[in-house]
Amino acid sequence: MDRNRLIIGISGASGAIYGIRALELLKGVGDVETHLVLSPAASSTIEAETDFTGDEVAALADVVHDFRDVGASIASGSCRALGMLVAPCSIKTLSGVANSYCDSLMVRAADVCLKERRRLVLMVRETPLHAGHLDLMQRATGAGAVILPPVPAFYTKPQSLDDVVTHSVARALDLFDIEIDGVKRWKDG
Repeated sequence: MDRNRLIIGISGASGAIYGIRALELLKGVGDVETHLVLSPAASSTIEAETDFTGDEVAALADVVHDFRDVGASIASGSCRALGMLVAPCSIKTLSGVANSYCDSLMVRAADVCLKERRRLVLMVRETPLHAGHLDLMQRATGAGAVILPPVPAFYTKPQSLDDVVTHSVARALDLFDIEIDGVKRWKDG
């Protein structure tokens, strides 16, 4: 594998900008090949929340997979990858991951990451949370996933919403050992 593969899933939860920003930031990382899975609801959310279209977001990825194609390359453990970032992660997707209910490529690719002991980072976007949500998070974590709600870091003194989004995504990419230039870190000079 000449380039490191990272699978990016964008579910229909609010916060599609997190997945979009991940794709944008990864364009500047030469050795990472992005594989995108967009849920049908994600396209609607993208158009409702951003100035992007689903096609424009797809154009940011190196490879785009059909959400329903559970036979795609990323649905197999033999397809090497750093792992998968689901940004944002809906409760429906979280539930599929926690229950190994692989009825879509999004959940199948996540399940493959877990079974192959690869990093799976879920930027869960829901609030407030009830006991069922918390149980799903605990079960997904028990299976090996990392739950990373996009919570702002105010020590960076963000000046815009863009600063908050970029920092949250950069922290998620840190979990794959992908460093994004210009990200403020705790007590950086």
